[in-house]
Order: sequence, then structure tokens, then C-alpha cells
Amino acid sequence: MSQLPFSQACENNKAPILEVLRHSFASVNRVLEIGSGTGQHGVYFSAALPHINWQCSDMGNLSPLNARLALEGQGRLSKALALDVTGPWPALEVDGIFSANTLHIMDKGSVECFFAGAGRVLGATGQLCIYGPFNYGGDYTSASNRDFDAWLKARDSASGIRDIEWILQLADAAGFALIQDHAMPANNRLLHLTKVSQDSQG
Repeated sequence: MSQLPFSQACENNKAPILEVLRHSFASVNRVLEIGSGTGQHGVYFSAALPHINWQCSDMGNLSPLNARLALEGQGRLSKALALDVTGPWPALEVDGIFSANTLHIMDKGSVECFFAGAGRVLGATGQLCIYGPFNYGGDYTSASNRDFDAWLKARDSASGIRDIEWILQLADAAGFALIQDHAMPANNRLLHLTKVSQDSQG
């Protein structure tokens, strides 16, 4: 196990995220995780939420992710799917989508594709939970987030912490309504959105 990729951030945030997901995903049966990374979240949440069939995915290099799912998943997790939000999405029947620390890594076009794809995959009453840092009113919520954003942009100028107002505009266009914006440790947030039927929108 020591040879598997490891994220300390996942270890730090998995318990607080779980407390939100217990409520947000209480009635959800099948979740697609976008950007599963090391697989630590998938292993932890699938064990803690046994009513959910948790499907991991990532853009590429699935071998180490699948190695963790096989080693630590206790048979609960199938192999991760290759999913690039800008390309065709796998044909799936899910009623929940989860993603952590991905939107600030993506460029803006990919963020737009993320919401468009989620809107297509999730039907009415589908639940979408997104964890990560966001800006409010065009400003950072902390000095550490300002420093993190500078680090992101130095590494990739197309990345960066996104404005919550823009995120909610994209969500609305894809048919989602914000249920709750949860404050989380380390200046992060967890957005719980639900798919709204066309009748409700009209």
C-alpha cells in the first residue's frame, strides 16, 4: 500500500465531507465520482455509505487508482472509468455526482463542460455535491486561498479558484438549484445542488 499515491488532503477532509454526504446523499443509490485521483475518497465513502454504489472515474492513468480500489475496496468498488469532462461521458444511470478539488484544476471551458455533462447525466431530483475552495464577491475567503490561487496560476495559467457566482450561473443553466453551501475546514466549501425538473423551472 505504501507504493500507492497518497493525498494528505483527502485524509484531512474525508470525515467532514462524509458528514455532509450522509444527508445530501441519503436517498441516492448510485454515485459517479468525477476526478477520483488516488481513490481514497471512493474507498472511504463507499464503506461509510453502504447503500450507495460508488463509481470512481478519472481522466487518465487509472492503474494506481484501480490498484487502490482493488486492494482497499473490499469488493465494493468496480474499476474506475476513464472520464474527460470535455469529451463523451460514459452511458451511466446515476442519481448522484460527487467531485472534490477539481474545478480549480480545470480550465474554464472544462468547468462549463462539467456542469453541462452533469446536467445530462442526472435526471430530475439528482444530487450534485462539489467540494473545494471558491471566491465570493470576486475576493478570496482567506490569505491561504489567495496564496493557493497564485500557486495554481503559476503552475497553469488556465486554472484557479472560481467565483461562486459564475459557478452557480453554470449550475442554473444546467438545470441545478443550490440546496446548501456548507462551510468546511481549511477555507473550503461543499456545494449541495439538486437537479430541478423542467416543470419546476418553468
